[in-house]
Amino acid sequence: MEMLGEAVLREAPRGGFWAAVGVWLERPQVANKRLCGAHLDEVRKVRRPRLGAAQAQSPAGSPLEAAWEALCGCEDREALHRLLLPEGPAREEEAPLEALLRTLVPKGGAPAQEMVVKDIFNGTVTFLPLEKTHEGRYKAKMSNVYQIRLLHTKDNEWSVSILSASPENYISDGILYPKTTWLGSELLSKVAKWSTEITKRDFKHTLSLISVARYSKIYQELKEKYKEIVKIWPEVTDPEKFVYEDVAIATYLLILWEDERAERGLSKKQSFVDLGCGNGLLVHVLSNEGHPGKGIDVRRRKIWDMYGPQTCLEEGIVRPDSLYPDVDWLIGNHSDELTPWIPVIAARSSYSCRYFLLPCCFFDFHGKYNRRQSKKTQYREYLDFITEVGFVCGFSVEEDCLRIPSTKRVSLIGKSRTYEATQETVLDEQRAQYINSRQLCSLTTPDGMDGLYPNSSPPSASSPGGLMADTERLPRIDVESVLISGFLPRGKEQVRNCTALPHDFVDKVVLKVANLLLNETQVDMPGNSNAWSRGESLTLTEIAEHLDKDTLRSLKNEYGGLQTLLRNNHQVFEVLNGRVHIRDWREEKLPRKSRASKHPRHRLSSKALKTRLCWFYVHHPHGCPRTSESCPFAHGTEELRPSQTVSKKIHVGQ
Repeated sequence: MEMLGEAVLREAPRGGFWAAVGVWLERPQVANKRLCGAHLDEVRKVRRPRLGAAQAQSPAGSPLEAAWEALCGCEDREALHRLLLPEGPAREEEAPLEALLRTLVPKGGAPAQEMVVKDIFNGTVTFLPLEKTHEGRYKAKMSNVYQIRLLHTKDNEWSVSILSASPENYISDGILYPKTTWLGSELLSKVAKWSTEITKRDFKHTLSLISVARYSKIYQELKEKYKEIVKIWPEVTDPEKFVYEDVAIATYLLILWEDERAERGLSKKQSFVDLGCGNGLLVHVLSNEGHPGKGIDVRRRKIWDMYGPQTCLEEGIVRPDSLYPDVDWLIGNHSDELTPWIPVIAARSSYSCRYFLLPCCFFDFHGKYNRRQSKKTQYREYLDFITEVGFVCGFSVEEDCLRIPSTKRVSLIGKSRTYEATQETVLDEQRAQYINSRQLCSLTTPDGMDGLYPNSSPPSASSPGGLMADTERLPRIDVESVLISGFLPRGKEQVRNCTALPHDFVDKVVLKVANLLLNETQVDMPGNSNAWSRGESLTLTEIAEHLDKDTLRSLKNEYGGLQTLLRNNHQVFEVLNGRVHIRDWREEKLPRKSRASKHPRHRLSSKALKTRLCWFYVHHPHGCPRTSESCPFAHGTEELRPSQTVSKKIHVGQ
């Protein structure tokens, strides 16, 4: 074995090291971004092979047993046996090993299996990539075998190292088989860091309820299928974030629902309603993949008209007493004030209705959610509250973490009930009692909880003296009146992202800020006719100090205020790390296949060329830094073209 790298740790207990190894085993994608993840196919204890002895072959059992027996009796067994019995003071020949069969899943391409052997006593974990012979037997890819080792050197000093069985013959593809330099630097540094920093997680690992391999395959397929939407995104939001986030959520649901059909023996695809569907893209993808459903939101979006008639989207208000008796699944994707109500609506719609929630903003039944547990993060506490709502409604609630570009990634899923259908009437009153208690109870008990269950989690409906017994001790109330009492549905949303501000007001602020940046001392450059100045940079605070009170008051009513207005005018300004610059279009380079080419500011339809005057041509002391031929805006009124309305439909390849 040849050492690829070594790191010295202080006070690194064995527990920390094995926790770090666990991260690399179960979630390798956090270190190697070219992997989608890994799946542990099988884990079991095995006897350590005897040095120099060929192991008798027995009939193959599980894949792990077959692989282990093949390795113990292979031609390279001498090298393998020495690898699994390292020299040193901690040598122990009788201690058992733990063998794991792991499947690595790349982002595109075929998965690969490997045997992982953990030697707890000697502090080593060995990774043996597997390949199959023509006879279908397992064989170790010896050139790519590597090992992570922990050694106690002295006092409170430990050494973590990565070794390779044959670095000179190591064959790397950069994905399933990372380069030895990467193993000895990047992976080693992460394992060393994790060994000292890993603490108990508040959330589950990503994609813990579905197959990572299937997720990777389907996500890549859907991402390719719906990539054209990024290019024609008409909203002011970032298309890459929202398109690929909804594609990821759709991928998760498609696999979850496919598994459910297999478990229940169903052939018909599940129906759904997305409550608070927003841009409607999730509805579009799920509908296009064969699931009948619709989306409802209080405000229509521009992109709705681009999906086509097969995507059903409705503009309307969802109330707590709304019911969907013929729908299989209710979806709440960042559904804000509807979030705690969706388990209630699902439970009351029908006994077979299920729900999928992705909570974001913190709402209770009748307003903003108030914290009650200082020992938890606000996010964890809110998730626990929404989980409790599901339990009270009679669901077995499962939790999973999605792979989306958002800090709020934890989903809550109610797939099955904890009570019999004959108990529905009693459960309905139980839910009403709980909702009523959330509205009426304003006092907090000593342990920080309130509501119907002040001192414990809600009992299970199937437990003795559970939900039924608690309901019998409470006074009868009118269920329907509780559901509608105190709930204020969101009305028509007022657009507050600076796009609805009067044009004259925006033009005045833009010119004011530009003049602050292009002050006279920097703009005047005599003797250099080719010079073009972008002026200086100022912080948002410094700029705000030069704006009058009425302007600041108007901007304060908009989301993001001054920063949003300047970002909206990206033709003129660039806002980086809180500082504002005049954009220099001479520095804007657009590689043919770069991500930058997908950014809204770089996308201008040919039908929109020369339909507006160039701001720099009109207002900048040195004019536009681009020539008339290369500038998409008109250099003078003689170049202006009439504006054309472009109607687009999204066409998805089959």
